[in-house]
Amino acid sequence: MQNLGQLMQKAQQVQTQMNVLQSKMEKLEFTGESGGGAVKITMTGKGVATKVAIDAAVLSDRETLEDLVLVAINNAKDQSEATMAAEMERIQKSLGLPPGFKMPF
Repeated sequence: MQNLGQLMQKAQQVQTQMNVLQSKMEKLEFTGESGGGAVKITMTGKGVATKVAIDAAVLSDRETLEDLVLVAINNAKDQSEATMAAEMERIQKSLGLPPGFKMPF
């Protein structure tokens, strides 16, 4: 039963650190750019858009602007996901869990 107790303790530690990480991600901002900086979208780590900047030069072509906005959004999202993955790896390593270990919660 000692192993079960240790497993439960590790699960509790992971849950606590996940809560801290989620709070941290809500405060972090990621800026995705496209069109050489013509479109910039800033989002929190939880996917909430907070800023949009569009260069006047791209306003005349609607289809291009739509594409640039999508690319910038996806770029910010990718940055957020990469940060989250790196932080998860750091948490797992600090708890002695193997890389890529998937928790059921």
